[in-house]
This record gives sequence, C-alpha cells and structure tokens, in this order.
Amino acid sequence: MPVIAPWSAARPAPLATGREGTDDAMAAGTTVDHLTETYRAHYRSLLGLAALLLDDTASCEDVVQEAFIRVHSARRRVRDPEKTLAYLRQTVVNLSRSALRRRILGLKLLSKPMPDMASAEEGAYDQLERDQLIKAMKGLQRRQREVLVLRYFADMTEAQVAETLGISLGSVKAYGSRGIAALRVAMEAPA
Repeated sequence: MPVIAPWSAARPAPLATGREGTDDAMAAGTTVDHLTETYRAHYRSLLGLAALLLDDTASCEDVVQEAFIRVHSARRRVRDPEKTLAYLRQTVVNLSRSALRRRILGLKLLSKPMPDMASAEEGAYDQLERDQLIKAMKGLQRRQREVLVLRYFADMTEAQVAETLGISLGSVKAYGSRGIAALRVAMEAPA
C-alpha cells in the first residue's frame, strides 16, 4: 500500500507577496515597457485608424488614450508580446464603435421641437403683434370693438352678434367692416 503523507506534513506553497507576485504576473503577459514602446511607435497610426471611424480629433485622441489604458490594465491577458499592437488596434475600433453608438443614441434622445411650435423669436414677435392689436382695438369706437370681439374672438355669427347687442344685422356688418378697416390702418402704421 502506498503511504500518504498527512496534510500537516506537506509543505504549503509560498504565498506571493509584494513585488515577487507582480513580477511573476508581468512575465505571464505583455510588460509595461513593451506596451509603452508599442504605443509610442504606433500612436499616429492608431490615431489615423480612429480618425477613419470618428469625425473629430478630440474624440480620436480620447479613444486612443482610452485604448492604451484598457490594454495596459489587461496586459496580463496579452500572452504574446507581438500581439500587443493588434490588441491596441482592436480596442481602438471597439471604442470608436461605442462612441458612435453613444452619439447616435444621444441624437435620437434629443428633444426635437414640435413642428408647429414657434421659436423664441417668433413667440416674441407674436407677443408684439398681440400687444399692437390690443392697442389698436382700444382705439376703435365702442360698437366696432364690441362687434369685432364677439364676431372674431367669441366666434359668433353675425345674427348672434346682432341679437346679443340688440342691433340690426346690417348694423353688425357696417360696424364690422369699418372696425376691420380701422384696424388695418392702425396695424400698418409704424409704432
């Protein structure tokens, strides 16, 4: 029968502490020096790659910097130092795609003004016109103002206006046409 040594007799493996564990981990992947040299040598080509995918220089530089940071933090997974540039290129492509997706999503989510919604300038112009109309309406004779308000603002028919004011249908038409003529003159006059 084979002899099995008890657990206490077996020598435990030494724990990796401090620098020794870091050096062993670095040996398993790309070194920082190799990654830095690859980055320096190929920075412009990586920037050019990002420029083909994105539209502005600032975004391209951000993508290339972020690619270096990500490959640096995952350098242990790059077992073959010759593939460091390939990892950097692929990371630049992936980050560029992500940036474009975020832009497209941002454009989709931007609130678009409603087609019938007036701009701020139009709103201000409309307010000035309303103020000018109110001022012109105050300048009309009392009956002309009453007929126009009931006819066009209260949306009454001429017969309803005549009944409400207790005047004839002909008078409603006469006050209405004279009031509109007076408003045209008042609105066209420079303020």
